Amino acid sequence: MIFSYNWLKDYIARLPEPKKLAELLTMRSFEVMEVRKSGKDWILDIDVLPNRAGDCFSHLGIAREISAITGLAYRGPISVRPHKGRASISSISVEVEDKVACPRYTVGVIGDVKVGPSPKWLQDRLRVCGLNSINNIVDVANYVMLETGQPLHAFDGEKLTNRKIIVRFAQKGEKIITLDDQKFDLNPKILVIADAQKPVAIAGIKGGKDPAVDKKTKKVVLESANFAPHIIRKGSKALGLRTDASLRFEHGIDPNLTEFAIRRAIFLIQKLAGGKVVDNIVDIYPKKVYPKRIKLNLNYVESLLGVRISLKNVKKILQRLSIKIKDLRHPLLLVEVPTFRRDLSIPEDLVEEIGRIYGYEKIPAAFPIATLVSPRRNYKVFWENMVKDILKECGFTEVYNYSFVKEGGGVEVVNPASSEYKYLRASLVPGLLRNIEKNIKNFPETKIFELGKIFSAKSEKKSLAAAISWPDFYYLKGVIDFLLHRLGISDIWYDEAGKKSAAIKVDGKNLGHLDENSFELDFEILQKLCSEEHEYRPLSRFPALLRDLAILVPRQTKVVEVLNIINAAGGPLVRDVDLFDIYEGEELPEGKKNLAFHIVYQSDRKTLTSKEVDKIHQKIIKALERDPSWQVRR
Repeated sequence: MIFSYNWLKDYIARLPEPKKLAELLTMRSFEVMEVRKSGKDWILDIDVLPNRAGDCFSHLGIAREISAITGLAYRGPISVRPHKGRASISSISVEVEDKVACPRYTVGVIGDVKVGPSPKWLQDRLRVCGLNSINNIVDVANYVMLETGQPLHAFDGEKLTNRKIIVRFAQKGEKIITLDDQKFDLNPKILVIADAQKPVAIAGIKGGKDPAVDKKTKKVVLESANFAPHIIRKGSKALGLRTDASLRFEHGIDPNLTEFAIRRAIFLIQKLAGGKVVDNIVDIYPKKVYPKRIKLNLNYVESLLGVRISLKNVKKILQRLSIKIKDLRHPLLLVEVPTFRRDLSIPEDLVEEIGRIYGYEKIPAAFPIATLVSPRRNYKVFWENMVKDILKECGFTEVYNYSFVKEGGGVEVVNPASSEYKYLRASLVPGLLRNIEKNIKNFPETKIFELGKIFSAKSEKKSLAAAISWPDFYYLKGVIDFLLHRLGISDIWYDEAGKKSAAIKVDGKNLGHLDENSFELDFEILQKLCSEEHEYRPLSRFPALLRDLAILVPRQTKVVEVLNIINAAGGPLVRDVDLFDIYEGEELPEGKKNLAFHIVYQSDRKTLTSKEVDKIHQKIIKALERDPSWQVRR
């Protein structure tokens, strides 16, 4: 937004020189993008933030800011005194159909004006701000807009049909030709200013050509209105027409500004073009906007800013911001915010203003004083991440599959997106096997896993599944052993359900299922069993001895039964027992299977001799053969 330095001097006599002023504004309010000389004036290009556009898209608004920052005296422009008495409607009739779209509409009528060129000082002011001079009437309207932030529009009163103004939404099929000879098709969402027959202006955006002020104009109807920001924004966007007026209305303007601006314009028009005010000002303002009142606690000011500002300084700062103190009961203040500061509505806004004017550079840097408490760990997420990391260590890659499947699901979907997704999956394994099948040509040795939800008619739960592209029951068993060991879970046993197939159990709970290509675990049970505490066993300094043992047992015999006997008979010197083969061939007796174990013997106190190990091994064999249906194969 462009501002004239000389213009600002009209309101603040001892204004700092341009570059110093730019530094002050940048430090306290807005960034000054450019400072440059323009004839006998200086141009200030100020980046006004959207929250301050309502009052600072004007020279008066910036002057008030400079006054608040520097403490220099501010004096406003001269205006005419308000006319007293009831407005006459004989000269102009005004009707507002939608008082939400147009909260306030103010009109003044001036007769016997002499339209002509503007004086040089006015032309220079407009030119510095990027506007061309038209004539003294239109130039005054533009001047007051740049001065106060309130857009105005001047009509030739004799060109308004039936001397009537109606603020309404456009009717379907209506058109308008604007001042710059552009033709626009209007629609019922666009607000217009109309006379008794047709639209004469696009409200808040652009005036129409028909009632424009020209050299022959004798009677001027001056409009100063307030429009709802969203109505102007939508209209401007729909027409692709953005103007200085629409820019200001879109950001919201103080409704109480309309009368001040029109009286200022009337004063300047009478000064530059003569004329007489025909009637009292017509002002339609059904729902008056009053200053907001906000309660402010000085202790809260200190807690937010981190510095104590005395009550005396706070009062001075508020006074410089035109904020009145209505009640003071230390440390509580009741303040009244002027209506032109639409951005101030809560105590935090006031605290920010106090800190800004006081000077952020005066607030000493200090580390925050607070008790830091570690956040509670989300164990659900923690164990999910832990499981994923462990499987990745084992060389597995995580995959994600749809929860919907074509067939074999647990629950049928009432409104499936397609026939390919008719069911909610009951297991993760089929999806993993399909992944392997699709990728087997390019990746013959694939290891993948998924952690996701599975569904039944009554519930849904999280499941963990893994699959490999080749059959290897014992490899997957080793992966499960490694995974559960890392998660702090012991007492694992495998309940064979058939050849190369077993149920996985921990502490009597059914944790999942294992076969030669995949396994699947109930993750909700798994994470309840997980523990970060691991029992530490120091490594023995003495070597271990390994013995193999094969035993022929009935097919219904569970591996855990054999393991329990081996551990009980072997005692503490049996360090580990590992099942490495289950065989059920035709050459074995009917109804029998062969289990093969590695048994690791080790002592923490000495090196075991072969004779000592053989003795313990024989003890285990005898214990196993107490069951006549079991036969140890030597």
